[in-house]
Parts: sequence; C-alpha cells; structure tokens
Amino acid sequence: MAPKTARARRLGIALRTHREAAGLTLEAAADEINSTRSTLSRYENAQTLVSPATVRALLTLYRVGADEVAAAVQLAKDARKPGWWVSYSYLLDRRTIDFIALEAEATGIANFEPSVVPGLLQTADYIRGVMRGGPHTLSDEQVEQRVHLRLDRQQRLTADAPPILDAIIDEGALLRPVGDRAVMEGQLRHLLKMAELPNITVQVIPLAAGYHRGTRGSLHILEFADPEDPIIASVETVAGQMVLDRPGDLRTCTKIMEHLRTVALSPADSRDQLVQLLKGR
Repeated sequence: MAPKTARARRLGIALRTHREAAGLTLEAAADEINSTRSTLSRYENAQTLVSPATVRALLTLYRVGADEVAAAVQLAKDARKPGWWVSYSYLLDRRTIDFIALEAEATGIANFEPSVVPGLLQTADYIRGVMRGGPHTLSDEQVEQRVHLRLDRQQRLTADAPPILDAIIDEGALLRPVGDRAVMEGQLRHLLKMAELPNITVQVIPLAAGYHRGTRGSLHILEFADPEDPIIASVETVAGQMVLDRPGDLRTCTKIMEHLRTVALSPADSRDQLVQLLKGR
C-alpha cells in the first residue's frame, strides 16, 4: 500500500469530484471500467495508487476536458515516483510513513511539542537521546538509522524553496534533560541558530502560562501549495502518529494551534528565554 502523499490525495479528490459531477455511483463507474466498487473507493481515498491509464479511462468516462485529463494523468505519474523516505520505510509503521510523505510536500508546517524539542529542529545527539529513551529497545545500528532518517527530514529547511516552519515548544521540553549537559547546550544553541533563518519561527510557552490546550500532546498542521490540497493535522498518541483530515478535527486542531500561539512568548522574547536557559545550564 503506497503512502498517502499530497499528490495522491489531490488526485483522489479530483476523481471523486468528477465522478459525482457526472452523476455516477461508485458501482456504476467501476462497472464501466471493469473494476470494483472497493477498488475505485481506494483510488478516491488515496489508499491505492491509480495508474495513469486508469485515470485516463475514468476521466474520459466522466467526460472531462482534454486539458484536465492530461493534468490528472501527469499527477498520477508524479504520485508514483518514490520519495527519498522509501529507503527508510522498513524502519517505520504505515502511519509514520504517511505523515513523512505528506510533510515532504508541505509548504507550511506548524508544530507544537510539549515534552521534546520538535523533530525538525533536533540535533543528532539529541535525536540519539530521544531514540534511546523511546518505547522500544533499539540497537546502536537501529538508533543511527533513525538519526539519519530524521536528519534527512530536516534537509528541506535549509534547501532551496524551504517550507515555512512555525515551532512552538513548551518550556518543560527545554528543561527536561535529554542526554548529558553538553547535548542540551548544543540543542539550545542549535535552536537559536535555526530561529535566525527567515523561514523558521520558534516560540516558547513559559511554565508560567500554566495549563493550556496543548498540554495533552504534540500537534502538527501541514499546509500545501496547491489550494485544492486541504490542510492535514497529525497528533501523537501512545500508538504512534495519527493523521487527521476530517473537517471537524481540522477546525479543532487549527483553533488549538492559534491558542498556543497566543499563550507563547513572542519570537523575540522566546529567543531571550532560550539565551537565559543556556546561561543557566
């Protein structure tokens, strides 16, 4: 089963929209192309990659214009291209792979973390500390594989046309030791350095803010360049990453992220807080 990339989701939405505009049920459309209702449903929900030939057959059936057919066929071809993360897929569960595939295409990333530094801003040594303290016992080789994976995810932040990253960190995450003192000092310095980049904003929620709406767990919100791509939210649970795309869930997550921005220190005050934490170590 292929990861749900933004391209695959966009294509699935287009297939469903055109089918409904043509007044066809899943059963009727599937019969016309000698397929099944369940297969067509998986195409529309981006659970299974659809071939360019099938896209052409479906959109021809739906009497879609030639230009739109050509664009959708190209989208189907692009969706089948393997991402850089494919070589790591054996390390991770399906939900995490789905999230990484979406994150790799996002143009805007908002991330709140209550207990650790955001993964996209972690140093290699900090990552090692997190992996060794995780729920699974990992060998040194397995730890290093995960370190390389996370560092690869970070490369987009300093590449051409990087995504916008808004990172909100609870102060408790910055006070919690991961690794030894040198690791934490290196991590705080790295946060200060990354916050200087024009595409990255770092805000700290001080302990003095008390209990807030993000105290229960981490939250990601991904935005994409194409206006037809709806935002995606992701929350961390004890069972792993959970991707949310229902409108009600997205509204709730968006409101929570807006609330977290208001209780956090400003970027300038957050920098001062990071400097003070570094001096106090």
